[in-house]
Amino acid sequence: MSQNNSGWMDISVGVHPGMPVWPGDPGVILERTMDQNKGDVCTVTRAAMGAHTGTHMDAPLHFIRNATTIDQMPIEATVGPARVIGIADRTAIHRQELLPYSIQAGQRILFRTANSERDWGHLPFDEDFVYIARDAAEYLAECGVRTVGVDYLSVGGFRQDAVETHVALLGKGIWVVEGLTLGAVEPGDYELVCLPLKWVGAEGAPARAALRRMA
Repeated sequence: MSQNNSGWMDISVGVHPGMPVWPGDPGVILERTMDQNKGDVCTVTRAAMGAHTGTHMDAPLHFIRNATTIDQMPIEATVGPARVIGIADRTAIHRQELLPYSIQAGQRILFRTANSERDWGHLPFDEDFVYIARDAAEYLAECGVRTVGVDYLSVGGFRQDAVETHVALLGKGIWVVEGLTLGAVEPGDYELVCLPLKWVGAEGAPARAALRRMA
């Protein structure tokens, strides 16, 4: 994660061939189709990857039939004040751990877990990543949050609550950011900017995300 003089911290993972992807998803291909070092007038790269690669966003359509697509996302869903909550549980985020935070309707919530203790973007896929358990997802939906972000490739677990957690959030129109890197981010209040590519009709898209601490 990088930080510039304005205080903005890049919380996106770098996209590169060989990076971890959800099992079964296409890997990353970055290929130079034109290269100045080979005599071409300019350099051009062809990119191929899945919509849920690296730091990315899920639209409701990802798990809800005929629901909202990523190009229909309102800008304010992921631009504005956000709250980073530190999670102690090293297995899953559960409702009980969230209760003391008095989460409110309309909030943008990002979870910093043990996932951010390692440079996961350069490691093999980890089936035991910390995820949002179904009870916590249902609680967040009850609270009426606007956006939820996590520091690995899925809000739901690999072995359990993959579908249930996604449905609990996306079914309530909550926008989901996955694949953040929050290792250098302390819990607290921030300004968030996170915008997905405007892929028309798609259920998700890669995104670039940044935080700046609120005064």
